[in-house]
Amino acid sequence: MRKFFLFLIAASLFTPSFAQQSDDPVLVEIGSQKIRQSEFKREFLRSIGQDPAAAPTACTYEKRQKIEEYARLFVNFRTKLADAYALGYDTMPSLVRELSTYRQELAQPYLMDSATLKSIMQEAYERNQYALHAAHILIHVEQKNDTAEAYEMAMEAYRRALDGEDFYELASEMTVRQMTDQQKLQYRKNPLEGDLGCFTAFDMIYPFESAAYALQPGEVSKPVRTRYGYHIIKLFSKTPFFGQVSLRHIWVAETPMASRSESRIRLAYSQLQNGEDFATVFNNYSDDASNPERPGGLMSNFVCSQLPPEYVEQLSKLQNEGDYSEPFHTGFGWHIVQLVSRETIRPLEDMMPLYKQRMSHDSRSTMPREEFIVHNLDKYHFVDYTKTNGSWKQTDAGWQFIPATKKTKNPKPASSLDAVVAIATDSLFDKRWVFDSTALTDHRPLMEIDGIRYTTDDFCRYLALNQQLAVRRSLASYIAIRYQNFIGDMVTRYVDSRLETDYPEFREVMEEYRHGLMIFAYNDDMIWKVASADTVGLQQFYEARQSQISYDNPDDAVYFWNSRARVNVYTIADSAELAPEKAMKLMDKAARKHWDSSKIREELQKAEKGGSEVSLRLELYEDERQHVLSSNEWRVGVFVHPGKDKGYQILQVESIMPPTAKLLSEARGYYINDYQNEMERRLVERLREKYNVVFHQDVLDEITY
Repeated sequence: MRKFFLFLIAASLFTPSFAQQSDDPVLVEIGSQKIRQSEFKREFLRSIGQDPAAAPTACTYEKRQKIEEYARLFVNFRTKLADAYALGYDTMPSLVRELSTYRQELAQPYLMDSATLKSIMQEAYERNQYALHAAHILIHVEQKNDTAEAYEMAMEAYRRALDGEDFYELASEMTVRQMTDQQKLQYRKNPLEGDLGCFTAFDMIYPFESAAYALQPGEVSKPVRTRYGYHIIKLFSKTPFFGQVSLRHIWVAETPMASRSESRIRLAYSQLQNGEDFATVFNNYSDDASNPERPGGLMSNFVCSQLPPEYVEQLSKLQNEGDYSEPFHTGFGWHIVQLVSRETIRPLEDMMPLYKQRMSHDSRSTMPREEFIVHNLDKYHFVDYTKTNGSWKQTDAGWQFIPATKKTKNPKPASSLDAVVAIATDSLFDKRWVFDSTALTDHRPLMEIDGIRYTTDDFCRYLALNQQLAVRRSLASYIAIRYQNFIGDMVTRYVDSRLETDYPEFREVMEEYRHGLMIFAYNDDMIWKVASADTVGLQQFYEARQSQISYDNPDDAVYFWNSRARVNVYTIADSAELAPEKAMKLMDKAARKHWDSSKIREELQKAEKGGSEVSLRLELYEDERQHVLSSNEWRVGVFVHPGKDKGYQILQVESIMPPTAKLLSEARGYYINDYQNEMERRLVERLREKYNVVFHQDVLDEITY
């Protein structure tokens, strides 16, 4: 898992010989920092997923363009990172805290003992109490192959989501931008692009799940890295959920006359309140009453991930079997749900077998505690002096161990837990024991890990800080058990302290996160916040851009409206109450008398025999981005469109507006993004001068792949 802009290979890690340096020329100089050709090439090849050992092939224009663009991003990133270090961003308290949180999570696969296992299960159990409804934007990145472009796109999506852009529209745009031309031809826009419905623990991969559960409803996550790429997650709701449910429902499909659909569901609800049987009301009102698989509205048993989010929310409000919801609306129409039965989540102890099974296919999987401890005891030269014969001699330098020899009479272990047992009380079993160091008579080392000794004092402090409710038993046997816990926890803590030393990949990942957090905070302070707050500068930027953009340039399409039709839409619920022919005669009369839309609606209402309301709304249909007006209707005129059921619509095209540039308020997100890019360009120019950045183009030109 690597990110282009997160890599910083410190100069102190490299001590090449003069000959090696001469074969590996400097590509970039940023102040006193020198970045060599091999480092850049290694990161570039990793970003495009190419094996560094692969033989170079013929150089093409496209390949040179790719490496030139990467070099530009690389230098910009490393220059900003150098300034972030100079300004102390690596020591910011908020960054240190967030990095510590990341580290705890990242370290888990390396520290998988039983305590960690239980902690993960407890976390999953607590998460299982809630169903999340979220959507995400995915910027694809092949596992182990990151690109600056992918991260920048993810950050763009994140910033725009924070700025309030419609999340589904943004997800759709980002999806299309990652497609090939062929894929774009086959793409059909999903109005809920990226929506994940409801889910709970183990339904998503662990990093995604953790990020989602860390959000509050309405919040958007920073880019979350998984093996699939970068995710920007928006949480819509966090709803209490109680396991598998069985339910009945009544469904009234959406119709052009929304009020009619609502009226039907309200009538069904009133009959339920009057004591009518749910199945009977279902048969009388539900639009799927003829479905033999759902007699009486009964549906299959579901878990939250199988239900629409609206159903999950409504079911969470129902306390007792037989309770039913008030009518609620979804994209499919109107609904009432009744709780038939519900399985509550069983105690954690009962859930553990299922969790272990699911964890075997999850990144939370772990080795047994015993295997982890045994391996590390040997690796880090563990010595248990309660089982090692010998004695101790106290000197000015500390404790000196004297091992037993063949000549030692009646050899005994050098240390013992007896002094700890002597001061322990039954309050340990109730988590009320207080360690009195003055009462301890034995201060000898009990064990040693990699030369670090742990005394009886250390063990007693551990006991006091890590007390557990327990069944009363022999204090000696309990202390012996807790001593084994102490050994395991101290080994785990020691391994944890050495992760960066012993596991280069862990150190690299931590550097990735550190640099990512630094650059995020740096960009936020230097670019994003400034650009968002600088209304005068944004207005000036907008005005300057007007002379640079062109409607004929496809890249500038987001800054222009296509030709738009201004359309009054009149909806008649039932053609039997007002025939289309009669309505069109009224429209002809309206044209002759120059009636406005309100007058037209009034006259149509008068002509409507049944008294149903004639609705009116004004629409602006944009050419090539609407599916209402046909090509021969793209003109001033009046057109009849049949609706669902018995109704129809009259579309009065008042005018056709030519293509126009969007106002700043209409394309604010795009202009803010462009303004931020411009501010970043200026910032990098200043930094290049500040740090005397020197880029050796001739060295870059030597690179082949």
